[in-house]
Amino acid sequence: MSNKKRRSGQSQPSIEDRINEAMDPITTDEEYEDGYEEEDSEYEDEYEEDDSEYEDEYEEDDPEYEDEYEEDDSEYEDEYEEDDSQYENEYEENAPEYEEDASEYIEEKKKPSRQHVQKQAQESSSRRSARPKQIAYVPITDEDLDSAMVPQKRKKKHKGLKITGMVAAMMIVSAGCAYAAVSYYYSNHFFRGTQINGMDCSGKTAYEVEQAIAGQVANYSIQVLARDQEPESISGSSINYQYVSDGEVLALLKSQKPYEWIRGFFETRSYTTQENATYDKTLLQNQVKELSCAKEENQVKPENAYVALSGSEFQIVPETQGSELKVKEAYKVLDAAVSGSQTTVDLGSDPDVYVQAAVTSDSPDLQATRDAYNNYTKASITYTFGDQQVTLDGGTLKDWLEVDEKGQLIGGDDSSFKQHITDFVAQLAKDHDTVGTTREFHTTSGRTVHVYSSVYGWEIDQAQEVEQLTQEISSGTQTVREPAYSKRAESHGYNDLGNTYIEVDLSGQHMYYYQDGSIIFDSDIVSGDMQYEDRKTPEGIYTLYWKKSPDVLRGKQKPDGTYEYETPVTYWMPFNGGIGFHDASWQPYFGGDRYLYGGSHGCINLPPANAAILYNIIQYDVPIICFY
Repeated sequence: MSNKKRRSGQSQPSIEDRINEAMDPITTDEEYEDGYEEEDSEYEDEYEEDDSEYEDEYEEDDPEYEDEYEEDDSEYEDEYEEDDSQYENEYEENAPEYEEDASEYIEEKKKPSRQHVQKQAQESSSRRSARPKQIAYVPITDEDLDSAMVPQKRKKKHKGLKITGMVAAMMIVSAGCAYAAVSYYYSNHFFRGTQINGMDCSGKTAYEVEQAIAGQVANYSIQVLARDQEPESISGSSINYQYVSDGEVLALLKSQKPYEWIRGFFETRSYTTQENATYDKTLLQNQVKELSCAKEENQVKPENAYVALSGSEFQIVPETQGSELKVKEAYKVLDAAVSGSQTTVDLGSDPDVYVQAAVTSDSPDLQATRDAYNNYTKASITYTFGDQQVTLDGGTLKDWLEVDEKGQLIGGDDSSFKQHITDFVAQLAKDHDTVGTTREFHTTSGRTVHVYSSVYGWEIDQAQEVEQLTQEISSGTQTVREPAYSKRAESHGYNDLGNTYIEVDLSGQHMYYYQDGSIIFDSDIVSGDMQYEDRKTPEGIYTLYWKKSPDVLRGKQKPDGTYEYETPVTYWMPFNGGIGFHDASWQPYFGGDRYLYGGSHGCINLPPANAAILYNIIQYDVPIICFY
């Protein structure tokens, strides 16, 4: 059978049919209908064999069909490209609407065109017909029978796979175009889930975000907290506070990668930008001056820390901060806060904004003062003056400290306390110094005389004693001692001459050396010539300066460089300026009235032998009492 006949729709009788037709050449329609059911299974077998022949026919017709399909497919692709370009233009104009219809659009593209489906159906129906026709049986030879028994192999169908591949490719291309279009959209818009300064910026452009920030800045105000004052606010409008773009928002937009837009559906990105703004600094200065904390009537000056007596102990009372505002410093703090777009500023937390106390509780000087004052309760200095004692302790020392009603010490430099120490030492000297006083003296002859001395006796070194006492008080010293002396006497008491002294009786022209109340030496003397006022031996109490053997005694020096006299002596023992004991071999006798007309220039003349004895026994601290 030719290919032409197969295309016309005629079916090829099977071998079996032709055998039956030869055996029963005349068959009516009724007989056919009656025998159709019986032969149905046989027909199915015939159909399978005929189907293999049909597949052969299909393979031969397939090139023609594929050519026809490719032409139809090219038309379909052209239609798709036109629709796709039209879709891209429509998407750029209506991007949000495209996002909503994108899925429907892709699904629609997956469907083949109606014309294509109808054409496939027509071709399929023209090639196949499962309805049986009336069968005409013809005789066959054995050769035909043998050839009919050879089975034919079926060939695979590839048409469905090719269609599926084409549809999948179109879907991928469509999805890629849609993804690219959305990526382009997000090159100028923030991803979903983007927050800037706490504001949702999803899908907004940089300009839209900056407009929103500007709207927030328009409502700007800053709350001012101050010491001992209620919170106050300065509004942005009162200082012409306005937002100024610095490109930071646009930089954030440019930093996002548009092709990562899908991440916005799964994560949140938060950014904080500086809300740059301009404002009028002069207006801000005026606003600061108008604050309640800047008003003079609302300010309290700080108080210094101080040492106060609490019970029996000194303690540091801390300073008080006060609320005296430094307006210029307050402006600087507020200016920095407004520049940083802060909404609250606490002036009380900045120590530079307020006037500070000059003396604080952590002052080393104040702590040293407290420690020194606490030592007053420990200090105890007992002075001894022979059999007498004077004690200075904490009870007296605390009385010297001047405190106010709060217990605060008056006199920050301790000058008052130091003056009390000075006065105390001066009183000690007044009560116990004997230098510059007149004493009663009982002479060997039995007379009682009064002898004044400006050089002998007890004399406290007041400057040294004040310094030493101050140190002992500060350190809490407890001691028993004598005061610091510049001059010392033989003993304490009414008569500080003691029991060891040298008595020079100028009226009796005799001298005595007492040691522990007993005379160990005595001698007649010749004192100053009474005829001359400037040669009289003066009264008083003295001590030995030094002694020298031999020496030369000289009078006043004359203008020509010579001396009034120059007298060599063997033993020289001065005690009152140029007056002293010495040997006088030129005197004809000693004692009696020799001093009335042949006396010395003021010295005490001794016989050479007695001068030698005195030279050997005299001590430096022994009082020498001269009287008439």
